[in-house]
Amino acid sequence: MATVNNNLSEYDKASIPNASNYRFGIVVSEWNDNITEGLYKGAYETLLENNVAKENIIRWNVPGSYELIYGSKKMQQQNVDAVIAIGSVIQGETKHFDFVCEGVSQGIKDLNVLHDIPVIFCVLTDNNQQQAIERSGGIHGNKGTEAAVAAIKMAFLNKQ
Repeated sequence: MATVNNNLSEYDKASIPNASNYRFGIVVSEWNDNITEGLYKGAYETLLENNVAKENIIRWNVPGSYELIYGSKKMQQQNVDAVIAIGSVIQGETKHFDFVCEGVSQGIKDLNVLHDIPVIFCVLTDNNQQQAIERSGGIHGNKGTEAAVAAIKMAFLNKQ
């Protein structure tokens, strides 16, 4: 497992570009909100820690992870430098998990290929609730933090 012995919240702040002039959109799935709110908190706090002004962070909620694609596409049109798509899909007893995970990952990939505003994939695809808890502010840190760092780096890359 990729997160074993890793803390997703650890990063070298000195290696992060200056983000004080960037605007970020965060699209958050309401499904599994006990997980997505933790991911949002990690992303939001990391952006603030890296000099992004509160007024330069836009949050939109969407019903579920599948809707992150449309929400992210619309967010790309809001004069932002990067979008963070936050969701949580937890394995159940049916193939629904497979279809949602595949659709969301391909949809966000398509947004990155088709448009100039980067969209960061911050969608947990876990086998159970405990794994999601451990990656949204638990023992493995917070994937939201990692996504915010990626968003800053990709916004910087896009400006080059």
